[in-house]
Amino acid sequence: MVTPAAPTQPQLQPAELAPTPIVDSDHPAVRDFAEARAAGASSSKQRAIRLYYAVRDEIRYDPYTAAVEAETLRASATLACGRGWCVSKAVLLAAACRALGIPARLGFADVRNHLSTARMREHMQTEIFYWHGYTSIRSGDGGRWVKATPAFNIELCDKFGFLPLEFDGETDSLYQPIDREGRRHMEYVNERGEFTDVPLEAMLATFAEKYPFMNAGPDEVEGGNAFGGDADFDRDVAAETSGER
Repeated sequence: MVTPAAPTQPQLQPAELAPTPIVDSDHPAVRDFAEARAAGASSSKQRAIRLYYAVRDEIRYDPYTAAVEAETLRASATLACGRGWCVSKAVLLAAACRALGIPARLGFADVRNHLSTARMREHMQTEIFYWHGYTSIRSGDGGRWVKATPAFNIELCDKFGFLPLEFDGETDSLYQPIDREGRRHMEYVNERGEFTDVPLEAMLATFAEKYPFMNAGPDEVEGGNAFGGDADFDRDVAAETSGER
């Protein structure tokens, strides 16, 4: 008597490779973006490097888009918008990596950030950016997780005189404490850990306490903009860097 074979069970994806409601690595636009930007790369490390620079420079940094809400944080939404803040850009990089089979997580830290505009200083009343986001990628052969921070696009760095963050797929890419002129730039003050998806509830709780002007959600913010409906980050950066504040 032949014993029937056991039914084949679907193979589970590791959490760092699976799509989530926010890291929607299975979205067609995200997959197309990842495949196009990494085309021709010969290794997962090279693919991760290409994806890093694509997200860093093709998606413009805009902290006025900061909203702790799944719909606007999704990788596909950031890709469609062409703009994002540190968390949404980290989400897009993680999603693009996962779309190509590269394990990726989301990392968070509180930082003292000296890149700001007059409008941001007026609203925030603090230099601390809570839940600053970066991407943690396992791209090399050794299985080591490497931090990548794709937030500030190259044009923004040039305007403020910051050293642009590079990424080689092997060493952590974290913000420097000083800029090109030796001025204070960034200080990491608290590590919050790494996650497979955005910890929305924890972020909302912190933002409600620390940033009351944001009202903890985009639906209650004028024009859907965290810093006022007429806020324009590019315009404010131009004023900030030209001395016309």
